[in-house]
Amino acid sequence: MKVSSRILLNKLLEIFKNLPKLHRRIIIASGCFLLLVLIIPSSEENLDIEDIQVGKRIQVSLPEDIMPKGTTPKQSALPQRNIAKAKNNVTTEQLPSLAKTSSTPNEGSLASGKLAKKIKIQDSLETLAQLSWQTVKVRSGDSLALILKRLGFSAQTTYAVSTAKGKESKLLKKLNVGDKLRIASNEEQQLAALEYPLSKTDTLFINLVGDSYQSHRESKEVEIRESFSYGTINSSFWNAGVSAGLNDSQIINFANIFGWDIDFALDIREGDSFNITYEKKYIDGEYIGTGNILAAEITNQEEVFQAIRFTDDEYYSPDGRSMRKAFLRAPVNFKYISSSFKRKRFHPVQKRWKAHRGIDYAAKTGTPVVAAGNGKVTHATYNKYNGNYVFIQHGNGIVTKYLHFSKRAVKKGQRVKQGQVIGYVGATGLAAGPHLHYEFLLNGVHRNPRTVKLPDARPIEKKYKAKFLLLADERLEALSGAKNALLSTQASDIATND
Repeated sequence: MKVSSRILLNKLLEIFKNLPKLHRRIIIASGCFLLLVLIIPSSEENLDIEDIQVGKRIQVSLPEDIMPKGTTPKQSALPQRNIAKAKNNVTTEQLPSLAKTSSTPNEGSLASGKLAKKIKIQDSLETLAQLSWQTVKVRSGDSLALILKRLGFSAQTTYAVSTAKGKESKLLKKLNVGDKLRIASNEEQQLAALEYPLSKTDTLFINLVGDSYQSHRESKEVEIRESFSYGTINSSFWNAGVSAGLNDSQIINFANIFGWDIDFALDIREGDSFNITYEKKYIDGEYIGTGNILAAEITNQEEVFQAIRFTDDEYYSPDGRSMRKAFLRAPVNFKYISSSFKRKRFHPVQKRWKAHRGIDYAAKTGTPVVAAGNGKVTHATYNKYNGNYVFIQHGNGIVTKYLHFSKRAVKKGQRVKQGQVIGYVGATGLAAGPHLHYEFLLNGVHRNPRTVKLPDARPIEKKYKAKFLLLADERLEALSGAKNALLSTQASDIATND
């Protein structure tokens, strides 16, 4: 090892000697200068190595600390850091991105990258007050992209909003004409918040949290109050219902409950009466609409019919029999029967005598028509005779036919349930006016829909029978009490006027 080192040193000396004289002088001078730099100590203060300990913090002067007095620092384009000195002279820094971070999640904060459950994503009230809000009404042909573009937001913002974190953001893809959106912008003209009322109770919120959008849905608590109405029929059930303060939906639902036993177009008589207990809905003390019918009673030709709603959302008679039949007697709420089931009838359009194998229910164009029973749609199409029509195949060899729709609501091969809307009353095909032509076939033979015997639906289950009977007694007692109180009040008013 020593021999090789000597050989290498001798070679370097020979190379140095063979160099020009000027080169040798430069190398010698450079070597001497480097030696002086390493030997002579620096003029700056040196830190004693004995003062350095493992784990001990060292005060480091930052540019702000060494800035000469009276000198104004240059403003940076980046957010300035806040320097705070503690009593032990240890300097700490707080970055803007961490300024609002704390160990306990606040509203709008994220925990481990995930939203805290049941915490509303919302800026502080001060921040919301600084936002600029505007309300936009959805027009025909509008989409979220078109709306935001009109407001001056970029396509990138539209994409970020429509893909906001949370499964509820997809609801923005189904905007309806007439819906209203509340959109807020911040000082940087960013879309900071979006509110989309989905119903009277539910609202979709999209909020800018950090550099991304978060979505969530809020539902207001609905207060349910019970109310009562009573009416006497003088001309028609519909007019009596309106006079009693019922809305269209309630009148239709009431007729549907008793529709298997009573034909509300032909069986109703002057002097018949009805009374009903139903829900009224309130949010924050404000009335928003009606709810379910809880109990109902109608006296038709001196025969009393009663129905009570149970927890399965079905209606039963006081002894637990289902108010439903396997088939509806009439699949539409109609004004009157314009043509009955007959062997011979003079056709108003063809101007000739022929069999009329169904019933024509006159009603306004657009009136919903429902399936008379559960089944499968075998036909849903149009021809010049039937217009828009639907045929449904039920069990036990039963087929029902619905003709002259203005619009169909089902497709061939689709399975439907009793009461499901399958189309709307119209006057397409050979029709003199808007009506539903309804046929009922049993094993291929036409039967009169009004007189054919309909099988009953299943009664209430035995395990729920006792619970139902208790509920039925309570409902009917309340219904009778409200009726008697109302009649007494009316009698007193009449006596006072006399």
